[in-house]
Amino acid sequence: MTALRDPVARIDALLGARRQAGERFFAAEAEQLALLCQAMAERFAAGGRLLALGRTPAARSDARHVAVEFVHPVIVGKRALPALALSAEGGPLARQVELAARGDDMAIAFGADDEETAAALALARERGCLTIATDGARGAAEWSLAPDVADPFVCQELIETSYHLLWELVHVFFEHRGLRSDAGAAGFLYPFLEAQASDLDAVLDDVRRSILMKAAEVGELRAQTVTENAGALCDAAREVRARLDAGGTLLLLGNGGSATDAMDAAADLRHPPAGWRPRRVLDLTEDAAILTALANDIGVEALFARQVIAYGGPGDALLTFSTSGSSPNVLAALAEGRRRGLFTAALVGYDGGRVAAERLADVVIVTRSEHIPRIQEAQASAWHVLRELLEMAA
Repeated sequence: MTALRDPVARIDALLGARRQAGERFFAAEAEQLALLCQAMAERFAAGGRLLALGRTPAARSDARHVAVEFVHPVIVGKRALPALALSAEGGPLARQVELAARGDDMAIAFGADDEETAAALALARERGCLTIATDGARGAAEWSLAPDVADPFVCQELIETSYHLLWELVHVFFEHRGLRSDAGAAGFLYPFLEAQASDLDAVLDDVRRSILMKAAEVGELRAQTVTENAGALCDAAREVRARLDAGGTLLLLGNGGSATDAMDAAADLRHPPAGWRPRRVLDLTEDAAILTALANDIGVEALFARQVIAYGGPGDALLTFSTSGSSPNVLAALAEGRRRGLFTAALVGYDGGRVAAERLADVVIVTRSEHIPRIQEAQASAWHVLRELLEMAA
């Protein structure tokens, strides 16, 4: 049986590093994030779009995450905002920016220390876009959200929380008159422009304090998720490692933002940090032709289960990401995985949903929150801890 070497001490160290990094980063960046929210609201009000750039596999998952969060707001009452993900599938990033970028747009780059990505970001800035670098290449952008953290997993978690905060809090400025832009023909979409003038300094201070509060909240939620589920994380690491070592494959899936979590997990396994062995993994969210064919011909509930039938077997494992724990296509995939002898694990939010209540996975890791951005952030930490534990298994 595969065993883990002193996992408790390692988990404590991983949580401590995240707590310190989060407190340090958001204390330093809260004011800048508040000002950036205001600047982005002005751009959106003027008809601008947010272009998210990510060429490498890990950066691509963040770019896709930004696009889905802004376009498909999960908080009731928030308006959809135009955001596009530009990644390697579309060819050279600079060419995509050349064709897509307009003067009122914004560009946020992930993996900006990559030469091609930095060049694309610089071109966006030349076009008049508001530009944001999340790591490296700080001179190529007006705004920088680059955590000074050596651990790439912790860095990604801080960046994810940052763009979630931008998405959540940019809406605050839509309710205040202080925007300098005019929405023109699109004004009917922005009734806030007709609202009574507000004290922007007070609004900025409120947003800054909200950033610190939300950062503290996710720090506590990360600790809850990892501490309460330490045993489940160790069990998952042992079982997944055993199957991978025997030649099996880890299948990954999720919907929306959770689909991008699956993308990130696939990148972490295929392209691991130096010294770690690449692992066999299959991202069931990856092929748009398969997903749209199944959705069109059978229905969305079959999106993942049919792929489990096609690709999964007794020597494999299945890991699902879900904020609700009750998405029908996730439940169907877990059921199919069990029927076919896969080891199944699920990261879920709220109270665990049907996955936890009905014990539909062999291992269930619950993040006890009803706030979707915070759930996803804590699940990112849980996955990264699981990824490290997997390497500890021997």
